[in-house]
Amino acid sequence: MAFAESFKEAIFTINEKNFESYCLEVFNYQYTECPVYHSYCNHLGKNPTDVRSIKQIPFLPVEFFKNHAIKSGNWEEEKIFKSSGTTKTGRSQHFIRDLKFYHSLTKKIFEGWFGPLEYIQILALLPSYLEMGDSSLIAMVDSFISESAPNSDYSLDSIEDLKQLDTSSNKKLLFGVSYALLELSERFKVPLKNVQIIETGGMKGRRKEITREELHKNLQKTFKINDIYSEYGMTELMSQAYGKNGLFQFPKWAKALVRDVNDPFTYLKERKTGGINIIDLANIDSCAFIETKDLGKMNGSYFEVLGRFDNSDIRGCNLMF
Repeated sequence: MAFAESFKEAIFTINEKNFESYCLEVFNYQYTECPVYHSYCNHLGKNPTDVRSIKQIPFLPVEFFKNHAIKSGNWEEEKIFKSSGTTKTGRSQHFIRDLKFYHSLTKKIFEGWFGPLEYIQILALLPSYLEMGDSSLIAMVDSFISESAPNSDYSLDSIEDLKQLDTSSNKKLLFGVSYALLELSERFKVPLKNVQIIETGGMKGRRKEITREELHKNLQKTFKINDIYSEYGMTELMSQAYGKNGLFQFPKWAKALVRDVNDPFTYLKERKTGGINIIDLANIDSCAFIETKDLGKMNGSYFEVLGRFDNSDIRGCNLMF
């Protein structure tokens, strides 16, 4: 437990040079302290004595969060984040030990992309997430709104909200789930030349799935803006990746890897399509090594999300291709 607390204090010092050594330390810790991960590693015949590089670390399939409490150590959670539950297969649950740590991470990542919150007016268009009430996305945006410029709030598709956003003297940001942004663009064809748009992905069964490229072109044309930003987040992660025009990047303590779909311990070269594995060292209290059901490819230091595995659940925070 002392390791986890000292690790949290050091997380912002992680960089490209020390990333792998931190990964191995976290693997050793979670192999010992997380019973579910320990059992999974043993099932694969992996333990700290024969794991000496990132590529040898087992990644826990994201489905385990639906049926198990993934905890490293013995502690009482402050909050349980739950997935959107768009299918009948159950909702993922992420047990959060330290909400203050979570909010410090999300703020650090967001401000690294968009600047200080206090100078940004945020309009959040997240109707379905508000209905659920227990998503990590709502917890994050609630915190952002509380620290951002005056008149930041959630929107109910109001044209008056958009007009106020476009005339504000602060930096302006529209943060929305994809289907709601698309519906907004169809109802209110209002130029938003001075507004940055962040889409969180996902049609959540409300509309036909389209590619991210199609969505961005639609929003660019309707709102008369050049760039669309995206947020890639998961219930099972503490950290988020942001990107512009479809290319995502995690903060220095997290990383996406692309695995061969037939061999989980083989990683693909740049621009080759495979399954996305995510290392999120901020998941120090749960499991930092997650095998997702998203398909993607690496593009330099960035990654692209290309869709979902066949017959896998449609997550609310990502477009399906």
